Amino acid sequence: MRPWCSRLSCWRSAELSLPSPQDIQAQVRLALAEDLGTGDRTAALIPADARSRVRVVCREAAVVCGVAWFAEVFRQLDPGIVIDWFFRDGELIDADRLVCELNGNTRALLSGERTALNYLQTLSGTATLARQYADAVAGTGVRILDTRKTVPGLRLQQKYAVTCGGCHNHRIGLFDAVLIKENHIKAAGSVTAAVKRAQALASDIEIEVEVESLAELEEALAAGARRILLDNFTPELLRRAVKRADGQARLEASGGVSLETIREIAEAGVDDISVGALTKDVRAIDLSMRFIDL
Repeated sequence: MRPWCSRLSCWRSAELSLPSPQDIQAQVRLALAEDLGTGDRTAALIPADARSRVRVVCREAAVVCGVAWFAEVFRQLDPGIVIDWFFRDGELIDADRLVCELNGNTRALLSGERTALNYLQTLSGTATLARQYADAVAGTGVRILDTRKTVPGLRLQQKYAVTCGGCHNHRIGLFDAVLIKENHIKAAGSVTAAVKRAQALASDIEIEVEVESLAELEEALAAGARRILLDNFTPELLRRAVKRADGQARLEASGGVSLETIREIAEAGVDDISVGALTKDVRAIDLSMRFIDL
C-alpha cells in the first residue's frame, strides 16, 4: 500500500478520503484469505452453477459505512455478482431498512457473506458512534478527533469511517506527525528538552506535546509548542488552560471523555477533543443477509 503521509498533511488540512481501489483490493484480499483458507467446504455443498438473490437489512438506526469493502469482497469472489445499493457511505438509515440487494452465484454469495458483513457492520458502527459524538458538540466549533486506538489491520478503514460520521482524523500513524507523550518526556528529561529536540528533528511536520498540569502547560508554551494536548484536565482546569494559552497554541483535550462529559469539555473553550472510544469501543451494527426467492 502507498504511504499515506505522501498524500496527507498532519492533523488534516484534508480528511482521510476513501482509500484507492488498489488499497481496498489488498485489504479485502487479506480478509478473504483469513476466512477462506484453502476453500469454503460448506458452500461446496451447493451446485456450482446455482444462482441466488439476497437482501441485506439493517436492524437498527445507523450511519452506513463500508460500501466499497463490502462490494470488493464479492467482486473478488465473482465479478458477475450484481449489487444494487439503496444507501451510500455517510447516510443515515432507519431500523429495518434495506441496505442493498445482491444477485449472482450462490456459492460466492455464501462464501463472501461473513467477510462482507464484517466490514459493513464494523465500519458502520464506527461511523454511527462518530455521529453521536459530533452531534454532542454541535454548535461549539470544537473538532472531535480519533486516535491510534484502532482494531489491528483496520486503521485506515476506521479512520475513514470516523469522517463519514462527521468527526475528524488525528495523525494516521507514527510516521506523519510528532506527538510527545508522558513517556517521551520522561525519556527526554523534560517537556522543554523534548519539544526543542522535536523542533530540531521534525521541523517539516506538526509537533504536539502532552501536558498533565498547568505548570507543564507553562513550560510547553515557553518552549514554543504550538499544539498542546491537555491530558485528563478537569473542565475547570481546561478553562484556566484556555485562558492562559490565549491563542498561543492549539489546545486539545483528552482523557475522561464520554458522550456524557464531552459537551462540558467542549464548552471549556478547547479547540479539539480526542476520543479513543470512536475506534476502540466500537459496537458492530446489527445487519442481516437473507436469501430470497429468484
